[in-house]
Parts: sequence; structure tokens; C-alpha cells
Amino acid sequence: MVVTDQMQRSITLNSNPKRIISLVPSQTELLADLGLDSEVVGITKFCIHPNRWFREKPRIGGTKNVKHEVIESLNPDLIIANKEENSREDIAKLSEQYPVWISDIKDLDSALTMIESVGEICDRIPQAKRISDEINTSFEALANSELNQKRVAYLIWNKPYMAAGHDTFINHMLGICGFENAVSPTMGRYPKLDMDWWESVELDYVLLSSEPFPFKAKHIEDIKKLVPSARVEIVDGEAFSWYGSRLIKSPEYFRQLIYDLSRTTSD
Repeated sequence: MVVTDQMQRSITLNSNPKRIISLVPSQTELLADLGLDSEVVGITKFCIHPNRWFREKPRIGGTKNVKHEVIESLNPDLIIANKEENSREDIAKLSEQYPVWISDIKDLDSALTMIESVGEICDRIPQAKRISDEINTSFEALANSELNQKRVAYLIWNKPYMAAGHDTFINHMLGICGFENAVSPTMGRYPKLDMDWWESVELDYVLLSSEPFPFKAKHIEDIKKLVPSARVEIVDGEAFSWYGSRLIKSPEYFRQLIYDLSRTTSD
């Protein structure tokens, strides 16, 4: 069968895949929740969910530096990748030998489309539809956030400080929560924030993500020195950036976060 990925590439499969390698942590968890335990033969070292897979499945390296010799030994009939998380060079090389299906996620709609497309490719249509419907229903409850466009910087890296900019999935999640991203759209998708930016910006909140850089409590004071008037919080990076079946859990996390921040603001 011929399927189209989210890069509008046509991928030819001889049948529903029986030997799948996932190069993306959030999509690995989706494959597990679709019941593809025996079909998934390889994952990355960052695919920490589910824990049993992380402990037992063969690892093919990282998301950006895959071990091609390990992939060759696993003989996949489908590789699932992502435009942003995997390197163009790796994908180009792998595509010469294997069917590679690439996702391109910018918002909730494209995430739901990815989930249902993977379900169709892997012969798990009912399971994928259930996950998609549950996510969609849960997010509808966040339509009226109490944050009222509070200005936020969402940091993903330390030394140098880097933020999630516009045209990213994280930015879409911030908008759903009611935040206004203080990073200008002209600054790019993941800009570095220099001292001039910190001195000129007005912020209500700075959110420190738990991944990819693992911000800890000790980093909060460093940020407060830059923006004393802003509230600084460490947040669950998986809730904001994992666009697979983990999105089922994100709305409840967002609801609690919105409640806590709104209560502080009103106090």
C-alpha cells in the first residue's frame, strides 16, 4: 500500500508493518498505547515511556545520531520519524533503504492527524480513533483559561537560555493554556535570549521546562535575577511537547497549572 506522511511524501509498504523502529519518544509511547508491542523492534535512548520498552527494547542511538548498523541488524519494514526531532541527514540515508514515515507537528490538529494516520498504517484504526477522541474531548475543557493572555517565556535550554518561539507545538500548547508568548515571531522557532532581550521584555511568568534541559529549583533564582517581577515555575516538559498519546494526560496537568497560577495572580 502507498501512504502519505505529513511531509506529503509517498511511502510504499508491502503490508501493515511487522518490524517498526521509532525515532521519536512521544510516537514510541503512542505505538505502545496502540498495542504494538511485538511489532516495535527498536527505539531511541530517549524513548523512556513505557518503562518496560525503555528497559527491554533494542536502542538505535539518539534521535539525532542514530546507529545505522543497529538499524540494519533489526531489518525494519517501517521507520517512524519526525521532521523536527530527527536529523535531515539520518532521514535521507535511512530513506534509501527503508520506508520512513515522517510526522510534522505544529499544533493539536496535526498531532491528532498523526495519531490517526499511524493507527491506519499499523492496522490499529479503532485504537487510534479512541485515543484521538479522548484527547480532543479533554482539550475542549481548556477553552476558557483564567490566565487572560499573561505574557510568558518558556525556556527549553540553559547556557545559553533558549526559548520556544512561534510556529512550534509548545507555542500552540501555551496558547491553549491562555498564555501569550513574549518571544517575538521574528526571533525564530527556538531563539537564544540575550541580555538585551531580558532587559527589554515584560513578563508575567517564566516557565522552565523539565526537558530537553532538566531545569531544577536551583535555576529559578538565576532567572529571578533577570526578571524580578515575573513568577518562575518549573513545568512538565512532556505535557507541553509530547504530541502522541501522552496528550491524554496534558489537559489535567494544564488545568492544575492554570488554577495554581491564576490563584496566585488573584491573590
